[in-house]
Amino acid sequence: MKTFRQIFITVVISMLLFTSVAYGITWTANKRLTNHVGFSVYPAIAVDGLNIYVVWHDDPQENGNIQIYFKKSDDGGATWTKKRLTWNTSVSMNPAIAVDSSNIYVVWHDYRLGSPEIYFKKSDDGGATWTTSRNLTNSAGYSICPSIAVDGSNIYVAWQEDYEIYFKKSADGGATWTASINLSNTVGLSGWPAIAVDGSDIHVVWNDDTLGNYEIYFKKSDDGGATWSKNKNLTNNASYSYDPAIAVDGSNIYVVWEDWTPGNPEIYFKKSDDGGATWSKNKNLANNLGDSWDCAIAADGSNIYVVWSDYTLGNYEIYFKKSNDGGATWTTSKNLSNNAGLSDEPSIAVDGSNIYVVWTDDTPGNYDIYFKKGVLY
Repeated sequence: MKTFRQIFITVVISMLLFTSVAYGITWTANKRLTNHVGFSVYPAIAVDGLNIYVVWHDDPQENGNIQIYFKKSDDGGATWTKKRLTWNTSVSMNPAIAVDSSNIYVVWHDYRLGSPEIYFKKSDDGGATWTTSRNLTNSAGYSICPSIAVDGSNIYVAWQEDYEIYFKKSADGGATWTASINLSNTVGLSGWPAIAVDGSDIHVVWNDDTLGNYEIYFKKSDDGGATWSKNKNLTNNASYSYDPAIAVDGSNIYVVWEDWTPGNPEIYFKKSDDGGATWSKNKNLANNLGDSWDCAIAADGSNIYVVWSDYTLGNYEIYFKKSNDGGATWTTSKNLSNNAGLSDEPSIAVDGSNIYVVWTDDTPGNYDIYFKKGVLY
């Protein structure tokens, strides 16, 4: 018969073993998703269950200009189909994607009218068929770098227009849209917005040099975009903070960005657990000798996943880091790409125990899109 001490030790050891097992990750080999003569760059990924959706812009060498492409897997990344989304005589680039069930939404900026505008396209059957492209901006300004988020039939888009951050919403799955709203409205240069949503709570981050150097700013709406909080400076550093990404789960908001405070670019992290009212201190996640940038983030409950491009090994690789306690502690950095070529521009999505990463890689001799899947065990 076991004593209480023996039982207690056994339970503790079992819990430790379970924790170790429950938070490990197995990764597939790198999978090349494109194989073109031209370049394939700037991928973005979204996931719903076993359905994985990837968009990127591509020089198809068919008419000599850049177009938006889409690829889908309905078996967790084992097999893929492909579709071209734009057929313009001008350049279409920098796509972003969001998904809700079988509804897929893609935005990008497009030069068909001479100056760049933000365009939108939708599929309501999992990517089999698509609507015609719709111009969301139609302004005299220079509209680029869109970001998109969705919750049910509500679609939210933020973009950079003449160095301000603008916002637009559709409450009916993209059929009609509100007027554009200037969110940043500062005297400085505002760019590279990222947007995340949870219910009627919308969160937007961007970089802004109003104070003389670039800082990361945050703004929130808790009524679906009708009203907004004041701009909030999240970084307040003496150096350069740039190119943020954001993820949200309930009242927990997670932000990462590229920061030059240490003297070289590193990936920093900040968290709010009260919907953006208060924030943790800035935390250096990369903390490497090489340059670290182009970060992306995904979250599921208290599990947070961050990827970025890192030059520590002498060529750019895609690095990965994870926290399973809401950002309090983090694993060591893991090299996901480990290729001979330059690996850059990662994007990440998560659904339950499955983690999906895409990036641009020139290992084949020209830039192609690569994919990797991780499974929690």
